[in-house]
Amino acid sequence: MPAIAAYKPPSQPPAMADSTAEWHIRPARAGDEDALWALVQSVAQAGDSYPYPADIGREEGLRLWLEVPDETHVAASEGQVLGGYYIKPNQGGPGAHVCNCGYIVAPQARGRGVARALHTHSLATARRLGYLAMQYNLVVSTNTVAVRLWQQLGFEIVGTLPRAFRHRTLGLVDAYVMYRWLGDDAPENQAGLRPTKR
Repeated sequence: MPAIAAYKPPSQPPAMADSTAEWHIRPARAGDEDALWALVQSVAQAGDSYPYPADIGREEGLRLWLEVPDETHVAASEGQVLGGYYIKPNQGGPGAHVCNCGYIVAPQARGRGVARALHTHSLATARRLGYLAMQYNLVVSTNTVAVRLWQQLGFEIVGTLPRAFRHRTLGLVDAYVMYRWLGDDAPENQAGLRPTKR
């Protein structure tokens, strides 16, 4: 099993509201492994949003969420993990200024604003880490709730990948590449690169 000790929590939390009366967002820590693994298992077995094999192993699942990323954060309530996100470079070298994030929310926590809060928190984390843009590489087109949320939060569909995702029940479906510039210097009329000051 991956050692969570390898994970380096942020030196300081993002300067933003990241809690409600019900739950709060914090860096992942030792003891979160079982909860994160349960979340990874749930999306892998659903086969409708993440490109994880249904039989992904615990070690690989936790490696993807706790070892590969720069940081991992979770939404927690009274010791229970309701969801989480990771942040990592989307590419290396000249593309390393663009980050990629993944988000999972437990079924019982959906509809409570957890996904929106995790996303807002991840934007603050991305800026703190020095990223200039955020990109989602494989947003499944049939995951309309996620597509709509990302669009509401400033992301644009900058590409469509025809039949790029094998949905567990629907077969081959399209996937989107979605992008948001995080700086304030982008042209107003350039798709996906609009300034983010609200």
